Amino acid sequence: MFAELAGIAAAQRGLYPVLGGPELRAAARAAMGVLDLTAGDVRVERTWTEGDLAGEELSWSVGFGPRTRAFLLRPRGADGPLPGVVALHCHAGMKWAGKEKIADGPEGPSPEVRRLRRDLYGGRAFAGELARRGFAVLAHDVFVWGSRRFPLEIGDGPESEADRYDLAAIAHEHVVAKHCAMLGTSFAGVVAGEDLAAAAYLRSRPDVGPVGCAGLSGGGLRAALLGAFDPQVRAVVVAAMVSSYRDMLGGHVAKHTWMFYPPGLPLLGDWPDLVAARAPEPLMVQYALRDELFPEPGMRRAHATIGERYRDAPENYEAVFADVPHSFDVPMQERAFDWLARRLAG
Repeated sequence: MFAELAGIAAAQRGLYPVLGGPELRAAARAAMGVLDLTAGDVRVERTWTEGDLAGEELSWSVGFGPRTRAFLLRPRGADGPLPGVVALHCHAGMKWAGKEKIADGPEGPSPEVRRLRRDLYGGRAFAGELARRGFAVLAHDVFVWGSRRFPLEIGDGPESEADRYDLAAIAHEHVVAKHCAMLGTSFAGVVAGEDLAAAAYLRSRPDVGPVGCAGLSGGGLRAALLGAFDPQVRAVVVAAMVSSYRDMLGGHVAKHTWMFYPPGLPLLGDWPDLVAARAPEPLMVQYALRDELFPEPGMRRAHATIGERYRDAPENYEAVFADVPHSFDVPMQERAFDWLARRLAG
């Protein structure tokens, strides 16, 4: 039935047109209802040092809900401005934690976070590893995650409080998406607005130079949107989050977040069109060939689409095809770190 519906929709609505990059960015931003938010009243809540890293816990207000909490990590004793990276945490069905999935504060990771890192990140907190390479790395909570999560009724049970919360949050995401739609925005539009505010804050710091961004899965989606909507982001890494929509119909739709289905996008272009709408600015896409969330034909089609958009600057698009399941493992991280170092130098 979905295939027949797709045929009618394509015939009547004209799915996946090819718009120019600037036109697509503007139209997609409007269709998603991306909010114009600012990181206001920024406070340093505490500082710490741990081994070769120095950290700050920051908080700010975007104008609604609890204050955003963020970690800013730098090499201990670093002088002068450092290249900056907005490290974007994944979705992964874990909303109890946000930034802690990819960055350590003074308390270290919880058992639930350790489990997630083992499965998705090669056991590492990639934001800290990136900071050790000479970057100023900002990892912040975003709408519905961590410090920005909703209070939910989670009941009792043998599972940890965090795991019970995350189970309740699965159904609550539908409620969030419906509220956003009723308010003329979208789940993706609210999250993108908060990420744009975080990137603007990082750039405003005198101890930070050029800024890029990176993320896995839902964090890769966030990185793609940030790169599309913020022309001052110099380099973007998207890991395990790129496929053509048309190849996902049927068997690969249900497991994804509402963030991946912003309203109106198929009438403006395919997902890889938006990922590449920043062309010719630097973009790295890492495809996980054994990814259970995306079909390989969709990844291959996406690669061809992005390559076409970068035909006048092929040196600025780097594609990595890794024979791994859905993850941002250590070799993928190291390749991304080296690429970011080259792209953000100077």
